Amino acid sequence: MSARGGKKKMTKMSRSSRAGVIFPVGRMMRYLKKGTYKYRIGVGAPVYMAAVIEYLAAEILELAGNAARDNKKGRIAPRHILLAVANDEELNQLLKGVTIASGGVLPRIHPELLAKKRGVKSKSDTILSPSPEKRGRKSLGGIKKSGKKTKASKARTPKKNKQKDGEKEGASNSATDDGPGDGFTILSSKSLVPGQKLSLTQSDISHIGSMKVEGIVHPTTGEIDLKEEVGKALEKAGGKEFLETVKELRKSQGPLEVTEAALSQSTGLAAKFVIHCHIPQWGSDKCEEQLEESIKNCLTAAEDKKLKSVAFPPLPSGRYVLPLLSPPI
Repeated sequence: MSARGGKKKMTKMSRSSRAGVIFPVGRMMRYLKKGTYKYRIGVGAPVYMAAVIEYLAAEILELAGNAARDNKKGRIAPRHILLAVANDEELNQLLKGVTIASGGVLPRIHPELLAKKRGVKSKSDTILSPSPEKRGRKSLGGIKKSGKKTKASKARTPKKNKQKDGEKEGASNSATDDGPGDGFTILSSKSLVPGQKLSLTQSDISHIGSMKVEGIVHPTTGEIDLKEEVGKALEKAGGKEFLETVKELRKSQGPLEVTEAALSQSTGLAAKFVIHCHIPQWGSDKCEEQLEESIKNCLTAAEDKKLKSVAFPPLPSGRYVLPLLSPPI
């Protein structure tokens, strides 16, 4: 070392910067020594603890920010943190014994306690189209009566035509405006690409027959049986007509291959169609890829029929024992 140069000054680096984390490693070491004074603490323990806590904080902040954005808020409140933790299964399991101050409770209201909307009965009465004989009588009566009444009848006819067109389009408009129907609670919703919306809805399985959507996915086996909870609920809501439709589909379609989807009319249900899909069993070869392919086939079948709204029941249930955190779901 030359006398002219002297010693180089070394810049001090904190333990956090050396470890590549933001949370203070030295403070974590102090807390560990204070709380676990009976045990020896390694050098990597506070680094690992700071990294884990930093990851959890970043994950909660990201989910809480999404909840605040969905509620059109620019600042994260304790309510948004509670919704973020409750809607994530792993965080909910980790923090199930934690109470967040001023966070409120989850939006869970029993369907029987919800007040019925005004005009629901009148809407249902107007949607029911009259018989052909009554239509003929009304039209003849309008021709025979005076000009004022014929004008009134002409003014009312477009409303009936609009209602009939609304029935033909299916329940997608009602699902977007009024929700999926009475007895359903929308937990969260997210806008995807323009014109598409993803909603997480909670309800009892017995209400699946009254859900206002155009298509309902029925996870089943290759024989298209109705032995699972979703199948039993569809059979109970649809009755004998739905059962006969499924039997005809079995004869015409035959046994379904894994990930294959078949579409049938949903007689007796509020939806137009039921998409029967053969879901793979967990533990088989490439089960995750097959599950993703099954969902794609269901969406393709809905797109072929130009369905605007499709309801996916909870697939990880029943005999298939699919995990809740599968990537396709």
